[in-house]
Amino acid sequence: MTDLYQTQRAMRNLRRIAMQRGVIAVLDIGSFKVAALILKFDEFAAPAEGSGVGAMAGQARFRVIGAGTTRSRGVRFGEIAAMAETERAVRTALQSAQKMAQVRVDHAIVAFAGGEPRSYGLEGQVELEGQRVSEQDIARVLAACELPDIGQGREVLHAQPVNFTLDHRSGLADPRGQAGQGLSSDMHLLSVEADAVRNLVHCMKRCDVEVAGLAASTYVAGLSALVEDEQELGAALIDLGGGSTGVSVFIKKHMIYADAVRLGGAHVTSDIAKGLQIPHSTAERIKCLHGGVHATGKDDRELIEIGADSGDWEKDRRRITRSELIGIMRPRVEEMLEDVRARLDAAGFDHLPSQQIVLTGGASQVPGLDGLATRILGQQVRLGRPIRVHGLPQVTTGPAFSALVGLCMFAAHPQDEWWDFDIPADRFAARPLRRAIRWFRDNW
Repeated sequence: MTDLYQTQRAMRNLRRIAMQRGVIAVLDIGSFKVAALILKFDEFAAPAEGSGVGAMAGQARFRVIGAGTTRSRGVRFGEIAAMAETERAVRTALQSAQKMAQVRVDHAIVAFAGGEPRSYGLEGQVELEGQRVSEQDIARVLAACELPDIGQGREVLHAQPVNFTLDHRSGLADPRGQAGQGLSSDMHLLSVEADAVRNLVHCMKRCDVEVAGLAASTYVAGLSALVEDEQELGAALIDLGGGSTGVSVFIKKHMIYADAVRLGGAHVTSDIAKGLQIPHSTAERIKCLHGGVHATGKDDRELIEIGADSGDWEKDRRRITRSELIGIMRPRVEEMLEDVRARLDAAGFDHLPSQQIVLTGGASQVPGLDGLATRILGQQVRLGRPIRVHGLPQVTTGPAFSALVGLCMFAAHPQDEWWDFDIPADRFAARPLRRAIRWFRDNW
C-alpha cells in the first residue's frame, strides 16, 4: 500500500507539472475504440502548499485543441490483451490529436474499463487537536479509515473522501477552518487488478508518454453524462461500451459505488455474426444501420440486404427481415441489463432518494434501448450525452465519448484523493473489510 500511495502521489505531481506547462493529453482506451484529446490550459489556479490538487484546492480552465480516434485493437473486456496492437492504436490516436493540435505532449491521463473494479466504503473518526479543523486533521481522519484487505494482485485506483461529519453536522464537503471537537469521514475506495494497470502504464511508456493519472471509465463517464442535479440527488450511470458495461452510483456529487459487467456491444455484434454466419465487420454495419430491440409488424416486412463479399453470389445476396435481426440482438441486450440490475440491487440502489438511471456509451444508441431498460431497470431511465466542452469537435459529442469528455473534467477539476494528503506511514496496515454495498445502504 505504501508503494501505491507514493506512485499515485507521483502521478498527481506529473499532472500538476503538465498543467502548469499548459498541455496534457486525455486518452480513453476501450475495446471498440481508442480516443484522445489534447487539452490546453489557459489558466491554472495552483493550490495552497500541502493541500493537494483536489476539488477542495485548485482547478483549471481549458479548451480542446486536438482530437484523434481510431479502431481499438488488442483490447478485450476493457483490458489489454495484445500489447503491440494496442500500442499501435494508441500511437495512431495520439499522433492524430497531436497533428491537429500542432503540439507534442509528454503526459496523459488515461481511462479504462477493465480490471474487475470492486467498491469499498470506509469510515474514520478522530478528535481534533485544535479548535478548528486543519489540513493535518483531514489527513488524520483519512488515515483512521479502516483500510480493507483488497486481496493479492489488486491495487487502489480511487480513494476519495465523499463526506465529512464535524460533531453532529454531516454532509460537509470541506470542513477545514470550521470549529468542532470530533471529525469523522466516509471514504469510497475502488480497487482493480494490478496487472491491468501495469499493462496500461507499460503500453503508454512504449508510446513515449508518461501516465499522469488513471481513472475508471464508469467514474469519468458519470462526470460528463450526469447533470448536476443527478450527481447531487443520486443517480446510477450505465456506461455501455464495446467490451464491458460500467455501473456507477453518484450522490452528493461523489461516486459511492462502481462495478462492471463483462458484456458489451461487441457481444451483440458477435451474436449477429454467428447467427447469420457473416463477418464481424458486416455484422457491425448491420447492427448500426438496422439494429433495435423492439419488433413491430412493420419489421416483419422490412428486408435487410446482408451484402457480404464471400464470393458466393447466392450467400452474399441473402436478405433477412429486421424482426430476425432484432430476435438475435434482444436476448443479449436483455442479459446485459439483467446483470446491471443485479449489480444495482446488490449495491442497495433502491435505498437512495432518487432512482434516476442514465444510459450512455456507444452501445446505448441502439433504437428502443431506453424503453427496454425502463422495463428491466426502473421507471426513470434516460439517454445521456457528454456535456459541452470548449473546442470539442462535433464528432466527439456523442454518447460513445462520455468517458473521454469526463476525463477532461477529471483533469481540470479533480476531486481530492487519499494520496493528496500526508498520511502517516504507520497507517498502511490492512484492516477489517467493509464493502461499499453495506456501507452506503447504512449511511446514505
